Amino acid sequence: MILHSKVIGNGTPFLILHGFLGMGDNWKSIALKLSRLGYQLHLIDQRNHGRSFHSKNFSYESMANDLKIYCDHHKLKDFILLGHSMGGKTAMLFAAINPDYVMKLIIADIAPRFYPIHHQQILEGLSKLDFNLIDSRKKADIQLSKHVDDFVVRQFLLKNLYWICPGVLGLRLNLKSLTENVHEVGESLPSHFTVNTETLFLKGDRSEYILEEDISLIDNQFEKFSVKTIPNSGHWLHAENPEGFFSEILNFLN
Repeated sequence: MILHSKVIGNGTPFLILHGFLGMGDNWKSIALKLSRLGYQLHLIDQRNHGRSFHSKNFSYESMANDLKIYCDHHKLKDFILLGHSMGGKTAMLFAAINPDYVMKLIIADIAPRFYPIHHQQILEGLSKLDFNLIDSRKKADIQLSKHVDDFVVRQFLLKNLYWICPGVLGLRLNLKSLTENVHEVGESLPSHFTVNTETLFLKGDRSEYILEEDISLIDNQFEKFSVKTIPNSGHWLHAENPEGFFSEILNFLN
């Protein structure tokens, strides 16, 4: 099966992979800006997310293979690949396995190391949404706020809502599979894999996803890399400081 995507613009292919519980649409604003500079943006929904297919299987190996099938289907090579968080892990593995596909690699706020499970509260909140009682986004937000305090995070999560039919809301993502396989999200890039593609790591200055001690691990597995810090941002650095994020991408591409 082929992953769903939204393609914007013409020119050099530029693929973007969203993070856990996200979707390609989260990146539309940045995609529009990049498309004006001669890039063709592919905003991809990874399996069990957005409009892509659902599967009980969920791992970085399967997601990297999904991307390979997508690229071969669309005849894409020599492209720029950007991945945020979970999407960054997928991008790392894909570039390690398919070095001749990726021209430049951008990893947003994730390191190749292992991360412990930390999404339980969010997954529980999403599982408690009773769409027999919830018939508006406002009611969904009120219910979700009992489990997720942060308004910005809730709005990000509620982008997964859609109208199944008039008056009936549902979630696009495959919550059952993602909950059962949430341990896979924190898995590391296998230590025997190395990436020789020129790579930019971007980290939020308020984020703890890329720590100082992670740099040596990156150095062990990435032959050509740089690390840049985006000020005034946390893990969602592309949304919290889009200007700073975009500026670093342009510097890297140029």
